[in-house]
Amino acid sequence: MTTSDRATHPLTAPHRRFVAAIVIDSIGTGVFVPVSMLYFLATTSLTLVQVGAALTTAGLLALPAGPLVGGLVDRYGAKPVLQAANLAQALGFAGYLVAGQTWQISLCAWLNSAGRAVFFGCYGVTVTALAAPGQRERWFGLLGSVRNLGYALGGLLSAVAVTIGTHGGYATIVVVNALSYVAAFALLQAVPNARPKPGQDAAGGWPRVLRDRRYLSLVAHQLSFAISLFALNIAIPVYAVDVLGLPGWTAGAVFTLNTLMVGFGQGIVVRWLGGRIRSHVLVAGHACFAAGYLLFLAADRMAALAPLAIAVVLLGTGSYTFGEILGGPVTSTVAAESAPEALRGRYLALNQLAVTVAGAITPVALSGLLSTGAAAIWLTLVGVSILGATLATAIGRAVPAAQNRIGGVESSPRQLPEGSSPT
Repeated sequence: MTTSDRATHPLTAPHRRFVAAIVIDSIGTGVFVPVSMLYFLATTSLTLVQVGAALTTAGLLALPAGPLVGGLVDRYGAKPVLQAANLAQALGFAGYLVAGQTWQISLCAWLNSAGRAVFFGCYGVTVTALAAPGQRERWFGLLGSVRNLGYALGGLLSAVAVTIGTHGGYATIVVVNALSYVAAFALLQAVPNARPKPGQDAAGGWPRVLRDRRYLSLVAHQLSFAISLFALNIAIPVYAVDVLGLPGWTAGAVFTLNTLMVGFGQGIVVRWLGGRIRSHVLVAGHACFAAGYLLFLAADRMAALAPLAIAVVLLGTGSYTFGEILGGPVTSTVAAESAPEALRGRYLALNQLAVTVAGAITPVALSGLLSTGAAAIWLTLVGVSILGATLATAIGRAVPAAQNRIGGVESSPRQLPEGSSPT
């Protein structure tokens, strides 16, 4: 690592507070997400349907939050908006301690969902400002690794609380999560504010963003990539246990394999990818997704031989996870570097909206396909991967940041003529 690399590496002294804030935030999220439904069923008199309706309503109402704050990020910088998101989530989780009715859960969950959407919209702006050109894949890769490991640690803590099974145990989960956001808020105080420099062209606002056809092609690619990312939580474990009839520990093994591969392998893979063209790496990521889906389909033919079926499911999970490792840092970097600095908040808010939409539509879409049969869901997801690879190829021809090599110098977004076609 050169002196310049060390100066801009996420783990050097000037940036450790930001990394620590991300780790603490991810531990808190990892503590609560696995037991969110269990928490409300254990601490309120509401039914499963009522709790699900409350959380779904909150998620839908939170959809506009990210785009709405994009302008605030461009005007005031990412740091104050990011900290406001932390405080909103701390307040939302504190509210869970006293929420007992459907509307109360919806209100608190809306604060959390909206805060989460805002957080990820600001996250990319902050990383792009802190990381030097040529280092951004490394930053997004390392931060993705530590977030995954934080989720895993949080999941272990939540498992302990669920094993205890008392009201106090569940309350402890919520308190820990609320405090994690307060701690993240405090740590971010020392992080520089990612704010556009005076005199930069911010004219046009949202209409300018929405007319940028090349960037819209990036958003379309982000949507296809995000749909595959949500398959891990929604479809793969349920398919292994409920459809194939494999032992319950198989679902845990799938998550563990994914977490360990991303947590420990992301940085290694990003270094190995140095010098490769970004769009080519994105295509390879979608190919790994598709190979994983075909292996899951093949496991359906081997369900009668449980050990063989388990091996094929885990092999498919490995291929799927490698697709996530390849594509994650590159999609984030290309989206960030393709946005003009003066409007980066709005641009990345739009890109994050694609992830939020994927999170809203994939539960019902994938569960419906899963109920139809193995071929329906896995061949559909293969189609999503083919579409994603096609879009990656298109942006590789039209978007300068996607044409660059990993570890190279970014192309200026000003090379993207407003309203020009991606093909």
